[in-house]
Amino acid sequence: DCGGELKTALVAQQARLSPEAARARLQSSGGQVRKALEHDRPAARPPASTPLVGELLLGIDGGGSRTVALLTSSGSSSTSPDWPKRGILGRGEAGPSNLQAVGAERALAALDKAVASAFAAAQLPRMPVSAACLGLAGAGRPEDQKVIQDWARRVSLANSVDVTTDAAVLLAGGTPEGWGLALVAGTGSIAYGQTPAGTTARAGGWGYLIGDEGSAYALVQAGLRAIARAADGRDAATDLTQRFLTQIGLERPEELVRVIYRGNPDRTVFASWAPLILDAAEAGDAVALGIMEAAGRQLAHTVAAVARALGLNRHAVPLALSGGVLLASSSYRCRVLTALESLGIQPNPVTVVHEPAEGALRLAWSKARS
Repeated sequence: DCGGELKTALVAQQARLSPEAARARLQSSGGQVRKALEHDRPAARPPASTPLVGELLLGIDGGGSRTVALLTSSGSSSTSPDWPKRGILGRGEAGPSNLQAVGAERALAALDKAVASAFAAAQLPRMPVSAACLGLAGAGRPEDQKVIQDWARRVSLANSVDVTTDAAVLLAGGTPEGWGLALVAGTGSIAYGQTPAGTTARAGGWGYLIGDEGSAYALVQAGLRAIARAADGRDAATDLTQRFLTQIGLERPEELVRVIYRGNPDRTVFASWAPLILDAAEAGDAVALGIMEAAGRQLAHTVAAVARALGLNRHAVPLALSGGVLLASSSYRCRVLTALESLGIQPNPVTVVHEPAEGALRLAWSKARS
């Protein structure tokens, strides 16, 4: 499986990683097997003194910027209204795990790191859990889910593994009864919905080249285009020009060509500039304000498409919101909701979800009970 690479095989076997994740671990450890394995211990059941009730569960939320893994127990606390918030044993975080954005090797390495970090935070040896749910951006299609399922099987992640989208786990964690609408706008964007009967639909999630309207990446792309037009005199001057030049460390707009095309910035870095647009809009820059309002309308249309497809009640449908760009700006959220109202949709309740991985834990718990 490791193509004859001895070091890769050693790390893959000892740490129970996929070949791709083992190669990434070795690369980050300077090619040293001992260093690559220093944080791993042999898998074992928790000692008898470990205060656990029930089986262990994993909930993972992964996107274009970061991956979060939560570890908890499927004990009686799962019936508590504030479970799993109070029942988290360990939380792990890593880089992006969107297969479409960073490729399988980086995505699987991030998943492995987040899981290992969650066990380390819980002060438990890594072991197969009873059930795991992975809500991942870029994993909504069967062929992508198979990549994740194959990895989970190779590393003995769980007895039962469910792979779904980041929007699905947001819906589970951000709506009162697990049905309604969910909108994620981070590095990318997607809307998802489910009826009380279990019928689902999605819109968006087409990736940064042909979709992801209203996302952080799309906001930055629109901002840079506005800067180029302003530099040519084709459009109005904008405060975005100086904000971007200062952020990137440039003196003239023309230097952006070198940074964007020759520097080939990582998508995550590119998306991290989105607050420049939002801050300029808050400060009253007309160009930035126009970009934000147009992006908010695009997100509203994406949500409305899901509501239409499912025939959901437009005046009392739960809505869950998450993703870095929506979490970062209440003004942006308000514009999305205002645009939704103009389309005849008045969601209630509206919940802003800061830790979507909690929804993944709820889905893992449901899977463990079935």
